[in-house]
Amino acid sequence: MKQGHGNLRFALLDASHGDSNTRRNFRRELDADLAEFDATEGELPSHFDFDGVVVTGSRASVYWDEKWIPPLAEYVADAAERDMPILGVCYGHQLLATALGGHVQDMGEYEIGYREVSQTAEDELFEGIDETFTVFTTHSDAVAELPEGAELIAENEYGVHAFRKGHAWGVQFHPEYDPDTAAEVTKGKDLPDERIQSVLDGITAENYDAACEAKRLFDNFTAYARRIRSEATA
Repeated sequence: MKQGHGNLRFALLDASHGDSNTRRNFRRELDADLAEFDATEGELPSHFDFDGVVVTGSRASVYWDEKWIPPLAEYVADAAERDMPILGVCYGHQLLATALGGHVQDMGEYEIGYREVSQTAEDELFEGIDETFTVFTTHSDAVAELPEGAELIAENEYGVHAFRKGHAWGVQFHPEYDPDTAAEVTKGKDLPDERIQSVLDGITAENYDAACEAKRLFDNFTAYARRIRSEATA
């Protein structure tokens, strides 16, 4: 875990069903102290005394009938009402959209592998990131309808890849992934062998280096959270 610069404290709402890669990746990328909660086991904070909230990816779908999902959505909605900085990644992006009144549905296909995403509006989350950038993707659900008042800030041919509403952002792709995580996740998919091999063949040093540019959004998010905290205590 990175520390320093005033020791921001984020609630990491882990929806990954205990995947050790998830916590390792977010600990590496987030310049903050993390209070970690296993959301799939019903663990959620009892308060909102954090500088920000981060919601991870998951193998679940937000519309599944699982008892841990509604409380997670409710906590995120309450955090948004309190104007807390929020970052949702992949499932977290879809959960955030749902919590704020948007709609998520099955795409009927799978987007997986290193792909390009393009910004559709200027936003501080993507400061220092090229207008079209490389990311690792793995999802078969997508945000089909943005929450009212939300702005689309990135997309590709598969649909919404990032949005913002107030102090909250969702990104569909996985900026936190390292190559080992990308390979492990790909091997676990129920997809044709040739499709899986094609994605694995694309997990190269060159593609990973290109995708590292998108990791800047973590520093941009923490900088934003630090500014909000400073304004609140000024």
